[in-house]
Amino acid sequence: MKALIHEDFLLQSEEARILYHEFAKDLPIIDYHCHLDPQAIAEDKRFNSITEVWLGGDHYKWRALRTFGVEENYITGPASDEEKFAKWSEVLPFTVGNPLFHWSALELKRYFGVEEQLNSQNWREIYEHCNTLIADKGFSAQGLITRSNVKWICTTDDPVDDLRYHGQISGQQAFKTGVTPTFRPDKALLIEAETFPGYVSSLEQVAGYPITSFALMERALLERIEYFHRQGCMISDHGFSHLPYEEAPASVLEDIFSRRLGGDNLSRLECDQYATALLLAMGRKYAAHGWTMQLHIGAIRNPNTRRFRELGPDTGFDTIGDNSYADRLYKLLDGLDRTGELPKTIIYNLNAAQNDVLAAMIGSFQGDGIKGKIQFGSGWWYNDQKDGMIKQLTSLSNLGLLSCFVGMLTDSRSFLSYTRHEYFRRILCNLIGGWVVNGEAPRDLPFLGRIVQDICFHNADRYFELG
Repeated sequence: MKALIHEDFLLQSEEARILYHEFAKDLPIIDYHCHLDPQAIAEDKRFNSITEVWLGGDHYKWRALRTFGVEENYITGPASDEEKFAKWSEVLPFTVGNPLFHWSALELKRYFGVEEQLNSQNWREIYEHCNTLIADKGFSAQGLITRSNVKWICTTDDPVDDLRYHGQISGQQAFKTGVTPTFRPDKALLIEAETFPGYVSSLEQVAGYPITSFALMERALLERIEYFHRQGCMISDHGFSHLPYEEAPASVLEDIFSRRLGGDNLSRLECDQYATALLLAMGRKYAAHGWTMQLHIGAIRNPNTRRFRELGPDTGFDTIGDNSYADRLYKLLDGLDRTGELPKTIIYNLNAAQNDVLAAMIGSFQGDGIKGKIQFGSGWWYNDQKDGMIKQLTSLSNLGLLSCFVGMLTDSRSFLSYTRHEYFRRILCNLIGGWVVNGEAPRDLPFLGRIVQDICFHNADRYFELG
């Protein structure tokens, strides 16, 4: 039986095969948005088993296990690594049709040389084989990054982080991959959250002064941007279940902040006024430093109250929202652009039904001599599978310029997720190759190959000015 992951996996035409093998396959990876732990990178973490490196923290796999009826004990509970791997081996064959089926096969093949399909009969042999390999230094955090041919990684970091692990990494001359922080101030914007007063206290500790007013809150965040900038940061990130945009005068903002610290509950309007003011202030600072602003829009966080109380956030229960955000998004972009202070921006959409809305809107704010200044980000989260990627690429092609796209990222906590770049590159080459087969694009493969290389690597390299 032919192995699932073979040389021409997902490549359905000769043109697609040429584009992938001759132009895309061997390019380095720029992972400009991920959730890897900088401490694990700095300390070159070694993993105890394939379960730890492959299943630990992977909420995609956790959702599949729950759907199949596996008890939580074998997912996030105290079961042994061996027991958890055995349960996953039972479930994996039944994920056929889900991207996990392809992702898992790619990860096993590329990192462990396993070509056979993991199942309940062969799991122990594969478990022992993989664990033997994991004992080698090539399977440490830095080893996995290096063998994945990653040029640059951008982690996700809170404004209160001291970034000491990034400093340690930058001093490690033998490790050639660049690792820089991302400024992610979500907790500072969520004034309505129960945890907000405690977060203000944390920010006070790093700011070095009491934050008793909105003006001081803004000052502290702008100072943290300066600190991050000195540590090499060049990207910010914001995640929104609800995208805010409501402008307000300074007196209103001061009243909102004061009442919230005093324990008052705020209206939706007041929360949006507060968040909008900070977004505009930070956006102007991003532009001044030449940063890129990322906006992740559309997730419903923690909808399952019982599970959130039991397991906490980021455990596989978040889902896709269906809020309309077009009016607020264009107002946010325009609010910064009116004064020429709109930074380079990448916008990710979780609801594929709104792909065309976003793909069209970015075209309204392009320019300033920057190729693809405003980007429709790659298929994100629930959309980083074959159909989701094709939908995103098609919307971008129809309503913008695919050739200017900065390409794929992992958005992952796993050191084995770099195979998703291969997955994306194969899908991209098959899409463009299909255009040639259908007579929708000329059979100028060197030119199309140049576009493929730009999307897979060079556009991001230039966009983030990595040199």
